[in-house]
Amino acid sequence: MRAMILAAGRGERLRPLTDRTPKPLIEVAGKPLIEWHIERLAQAGFREIVINHGYLGEQLPRVLGDGSRWGLGIHFSEEPPDALETGGGIFQALPQLGGGPFLVVNSDLWTDYPLARLRAIKCDQAHLVLVPNPPHNPDGDFALQGARVRNAGSPCLTFSGIAVYHPRLFAGCEPGRFPIVPLLRHAIDTHLVTGECYRGTWLDVGSPERLEAVRAEATAKPSGTSA
Repeated sequence: MRAMILAAGRGERLRPLTDRTPKPLIEVAGKPLIEWHIERLAQAGFREIVINHGYLGEQLPRVLGDGSRWGLGIHFSEEPPDALETGGGIFQALPQLGGGPFLVVNSDLWTDYPLARLRAIKCDQAHLVLVPNPPHNPDGDFALQGARVRNAGSPCLTFSGIAVYHPRLFAGCEPGRFPIVPLLRHAIDTHLVTGECYRGTWLDVGSPERLEAVRAEATAKPSGTSA
C-alpha cells in the first residue's frame, strides 16, 4: 500500500507564520511537522509516499529530498498556488498511488494513531478514521454505526484526516479543483464506506492556539506521537 500526505493547503489561519513557510514545514519540537508524518509512515512499513504541494510548495522537495534518509521513496504532486482541494489533489496524484487502496493523511494534524493497522484495510471505496468531536467542531462530520459510516445519526464524530481510499471512489471525476466530501457522502449513501473511532491522541494544527498545543504535546512526548 502507498500513502499520500496532503500538504498543499495555504494555512491562512496560521499567518504570519505561513507567509514565507508552507504549513507542513512549520517547526514542531525541533523539526518540520511533515517530518513527523514521514517518520511514522516509515515505521509503519510504508515505502512509497506521495506529497502534494501548492503554495510555497517548491520548498518541500528542497527540504525533504527523495525520502532515502527515511528508507522510502517520496514523490511530489505539484499543484497551482491556490491548490486543488482534497478531492482534486488526490485525483491528480492517482497515477502515483497504484491501483489498489492507499492511505491519505492530512499534514496538519498530530496523533498517535497506529498507521500500520490501515495497511490491511480492504475497502469498497473508503475507510475513515473518526475521532471524538474537538471544541472547534462540536457537531461532528459523520455518524458511525458499527463499522459503517453514515451521513447522519448518533454518535456523530469528526473526520480525523486519516483515511484509506480506493481509486474507484474517484470514478467519473475530472481534473480540476473539487472537494472530497461530496464523493464520500455519495459513497456513504450507497453503503460503501467503513470506519472506526479512534480515542487516542489527536490534535488539529488549524490555528496558532492549536499549533502551540501540538508543540506542547510534542515536547511532552519527544518519542514522536504523530500521524
